[in-house]
Amino acid sequence: MSHQTGILAGKDVKDVFAEARNGDHLRVLKIVIDDEQLALGCTREASKQWDQEYDSLILPLLEDDLPCYILYRLDSSNNQGYEWIFLAWSPDRSPVRPKMLYAATRATVKKEFGGGLIKDEVFGTTAEDVNLSGYKKFLTSQAAPLPLTAAEEELRQIKLSEVQTDIGVDTKQQTLPGVAFPMHGDAVGALQRFRAKDLNYVQLSIDFEKELIMLSSTEATEVRDLPRRISKDSARYHFFTYKHSHEGDYLESTVFIYSMPLNTCSIRERMLYSSCKNPLVDTAEKQMEIEIEKKLEIDNGDELTPDFLYEEVHPKQHAHKQAFAKPKGPAGKRGVRRITRPPGEEDDD
Repeated sequence: MSHQTGILAGKDVKDVFAEARNGDHLRVLKIVIDDEQLALGCTREASKQWDQEYDSLILPLLEDDLPCYILYRLDSSNNQGYEWIFLAWSPDRSPVRPKMLYAATRATVKKEFGGGLIKDEVFGTTAEDVNLSGYKKFLTSQAAPLPLTAAEEELRQIKLSEVQTDIGVDTKQQTLPGVAFPMHGDAVGALQRFRAKDLNYVQLSIDFEKELIMLSSTEATEVRDLPRRISKDSARYHFFTYKHSHEGDYLESTVFIYSMPLNTCSIRERMLYSSCKNPLVDTAEKQMEIEIEKKLEIDNGDELTPDFLYEEVHPKQHAHKQAFAKPKGPAGKRGVRRITRPPGEEDDD
């Protein structure tokens, strides 16, 4: 996954990384992306114990609308040297493109610095996520025992530093019901073109080795073509513009389809696609402002008939009520017909 954005460390970053690894006077390193390379934002020297100056050194470095990376040195060490906390700051107010760029470059920063020195990695969208209190809550949550099945244990073994990448999601990482792999730049660009109506179909897949959501197809697609776009062997995500008429109006509705074939996908593939689905949809809706009319989950393309799509996008809200029919009395056993007259009237003889 390293260097997947093509962004590498500049000379100033390499020099300060070497200085930080070999010395004990630096406490904080702030790293930013500038002119398509990793650049040094600033450094801060240590003057107290790590927890006594944590908030005072870190919080002033956080900008409300720009992501950054912060490396904070602890007083503990391992066989490689002092241990560090790696903070990935991605504020909610930041535009989606910087969020994507910083998330996709995280692995590069860690590799350049030295992953063996990083004790903990914390992701934050608000100051409460990355301040001292937030870090202690993170440690508590990491220490909590997790009752996992064998399949869940397989998923947990995926490197946490990559699984916790949060791209363009408004909710905090700790509350996401899944993992959020970053999208490759081509995938981001395709969804932006989809929102602008330059494309009417985008298919995405997960690259398990690179831990990225990749672009698979942008082939122009009509309803009749949609079943052929559904893989019979692998899971996929699909964004489709459903063009149709409803009650005399022409509509173009965005439909998100999560396809997962039966009996052909591994447990790992099923779990990763299922876990990445909600963060991906949140990113599309909240950050990229794609209005999704309907979300579907299918196991084969045969389900995607015109009638099926129409009924899913325009479900019948209420069944027509039948008029209440007064029950008839028993046949042939009606009583004598009665005529009601006003008081005082009598029958003529």
